[in-house]
Amino acid sequence: MPSLPGDRPGAYFDAASTEPPHPAAREALLGALDAGWADPARLYGAARGARLLLDRARARTAGVLGVRPDEVYFTTSGTQAVHLAVLGGLRARRRAGRHLVIGEVEHSSVLHAAEQHEREGGEVTRVGVDRTGRIDVDAFAAALRPDTALACLQSANHEVGTLQPVDEVAAICRTARVPLFVDAAQSVGRTDVPEGWSMLAASAHKWGGPAGVGLLVVRKNTRWRSPLPDDEREGRRVPGFENVPGAVAAAAALTAYREEMVEAAPRQSALVDRIRAEVPRRVPDVEVVGDPVRRLPHIVTFSCLYVEGEALLTELDRLGFAVSSGSSCTADTLRPSHVLEAMKVITHGNVRVSLPRDVQAPDVDRFLAVLPDTVGRLRRSAGMTTA
Repeated sequence: MPSLPGDRPGAYFDAASTEPPHPAAREALLGALDAGWADPARLYGAARGARLLLDRARARTAGVLGVRPDEVYFTTSGTQAVHLAVLGGLRARRRAGRHLVIGEVEHSSVLHAAEQHEREGGEVTRVGVDRTGRIDVDAFAAALRPDTALACLQSANHEVGTLQPVDEVAAICRTARVPLFVDAAQSVGRTDVPEGWSMLAASAHKWGGPAGVGLLVVRKNTRWRSPLPDDEREGRRVPGFENVPGAVAAAAALTAYREEMVEAAPRQSALVDRIRAEVPRRVPDVEVVGDPVRRLPHIVTFSCLYVEGEALLTELDRLGFAVSSGSSCTADTLRPSHVLEAMKVITHGNVRVSLPRDVQAPDVDRFLAVLPDTVGRLRRSAGMTTA
């Protein structure tokens, strides 16, 4: 577990925002900084060495994802990968139509791409979810039309951890001849990659790789056209000089992380089950949200009535616990989480706990020990009392 400021006896519980750097990433990055700094597009020796490193990183990544190496492209972030997938998929199928279908609880990067599509004259249908955050499959199927150019569905929700029925939706989209884009930022490395999609995006810092490296995967026979000016790099998919050391570190971290998750995921899931059971038992007026079974192993979210989420996070930070509240991508705003609003659950006093790979049971025990008094103090300071 990474040290916290002042060596406070807390814990880092915000792995859904970013996983602590994996040792494999650091080792690979340092080696690649020495061996992979040259331009991989050139023909001299140092450049050929850099190209070999990049190709190996691509192959290692493809192996974890179960795809072909020539379907994998390294981007500058998961957000850029999402934007390229959504806008590029729409641009390539303008003759088919300008209708886009997305889930209502998608990451903000998908929502922003959809908003741009609307501003440019396109049409967007947003499909709702149930109280666990799971997409309504029948409604998703009904939203597809003859002029639907693209459909988008995250593999798992980034705020509450609920797994989405990607396999079911992919089969429906395949029958309708609509390509499906999957934002898999939260699930890659933690769970098996679902089947049947046409494009996928992921982000290296979610599995302990370096920030500034994302993945765009475009399956063969999927129509895609860059929404950006032409560029010769990364198979004409991603503009700009390739970050070879970053790609090497991302691939090394992903390989090691996926292997570790075989052991770590059940341990994380058991600790999440403990939090889900103990928080409402120890703290009154709390709602634990998200699917209790069909979920990622490391995320648990709960909402506390009569407490401001920002105040609760500040108090927990003072005690050494790093957690998040509301949407990880819009946490600097005062808007309620669009995910929790769509689920029609409590949005007030929201806390997301997301466990890193090396979390231990005593870390969770300390959190559960301090939470009741922390919530109680904040409620009393606000003039609220509970039974």
